[in-house]
Amino acid sequence: MASADARLAGIASSIRVIPDFPKPGIMFQDITTLLLDPKAFRDTIDLFVERYKDQGITVVAGEVISEEYSLEYGTDKIEMHVGAVQANDRALVVDDLIATGGTLCAAVKLIERVGAKVVECACVIELPELKGRDKLGDRPVFVLVEADA
Repeated sequence: MASADARLAGIASSIRVIPDFPKPGIMFQDITTLLLDPKAFRDTIDLFVERYKDQGITVVAGEVISEEYSLEYGTDKIEMHVGAVQANDRALVVDDLIATGGTLCAAVKLIERVGAKVVECACVIELPELKGRDKLGDRPVFVLVEADA
């Protein structure tokens, strides 16, 4: 098995950066190219499995697709089916990227509202200069790749 460092380097190099998208000054981190690279995608999954296989995780909450939209009053919303997470669950929250932390924070609040414990938040990419971890308080965050905003 390749070392974690070699796998992380492969994952990082498979992520396409699109400058000035969706607006000037943004360096969009596109994981589509990672998903299309069988080795990088397998390594991503393997690294997460190796980390969480013995932590008693009973539910994984993750976004698989998202739609960005604007409202005149400027709010977005995420929802979870009633019963999707139970009071005694040990949840892992997975997202492709942590930037400002808004999406992860909302997901954590939803899960904790039903009485489940969020064991950790796991992300493929972090934009550390945007300080998204700060919104999560003392909840642990595990990241594979740090990138520039």
